Amino acid sequence: MQAQAATHSECIGQFEPTVLVHGGAGDIADSGIPLKKLGVKRAARRGYEALIKSGSVLDAVEGAVNSLEEDVNFNAGNGSVLTWDGDVEMDASIMNGATLEAGCVSLARDIINPISLARRIMETTRHRYIAGEGAMNIAMESENFKILQKGALVTEAAQKSLENYKASLNRTRSKRESQIYGSPGTVGAVAIDACGNVAAATSTGGITGKLSGRIGDSPILGGGTYADNETAAVSATGHGETIMRYNVVSRMLALVQHANHTAQEAAERVLNEMTQRFDETAGIIAIDHRGRLGIHFTSKRMSWAYQRGEELHFGVDAGEDQLEIVGEPRVPPL
Repeated sequence: MQAQAATHSECIGQFEPTVLVHGGAGDIADSGIPLKKLGVKRAARRGYEALIKSGSVLDAVEGAVNSLEEDVNFNAGNGSVLTWDGDVEMDASIMNGATLEAGCVSLARDIINPISLARRIMETTRHRYIAGEGAMNIAMESENFKILQKGALVTEAAQKSLENYKASLNRTRSKRESQIYGSPGTVGAVAIDACGNVAAATSTGGITGKLSGRIGDSPILGGGTYADNETAAVSATGHGETIMRYNVVSRMLALVQHANHTAQEAAERVLNEMTQRFDETAGIIAIDHRGRLGIHFTSKRMSWAYQRGEELHFGVDAGEDQLEIVGEPRVPPL
């Protein structure tokens, strides 16, 4: 729980509790849209239910991302893409906007929920970023993680994608950065509670065909993830090398803080400028310190969903905003 956050009973009605998720930006095939929409809707609901039950935005973003990590239709956890050598190496980060505490992990292997490992690093160590063997030692010492057999996360779909990617390189020999690596993908969540406390979480399997040991933007604070009650909670997705080079999330937060941009205005400006400068694409979800949402992507598509009260909004294509009415979980007695 947030050490500096106001209690739920002190601020009922100040903000509408909201959980917003994304399932990754990129070239989503038409045939994959139904499963992408189902997955992000399920994740948003799971995160929202956690938020209403516990009052913790950290529980909300962790639960939402857990849902996506457990879904093979997304590039995280169970659905992670493969390195050039055919292995799964995952990155994740989680951040608490009330205290600016954070946990980051890279090169995670053989676990389904790297985002939960990132949170454990935040809460049980004196460090904020641990990678590889050191991170896996923390997972193995905890009863909360099931360590899978080596290679258990390698799926047939991921193997096929790697084969297709290598074959495409042999055909095109293009020097474009987006073709040097396979399609990117990441999942993430941001949340705000009734008090205005925010949190962010991002998890990814990386990009198909990446070199072993490659780390993208997702676990980097200010690159692909950040949360601060005074500005916003943000999770990015897309071409990680470009997101890092342009410092996308930090640029967006600066516009919110110093230029009075809304989350939507800041997301649009930063991503459009990034794409114009680098000819690469990305997506952002955000909730700012006034509870305003930002959803923008310069890629062909990005799956997203959010729940606020009984309203569940979702989409994949630019300009799409579908609505379902769902039952709002009961707030437990205080």
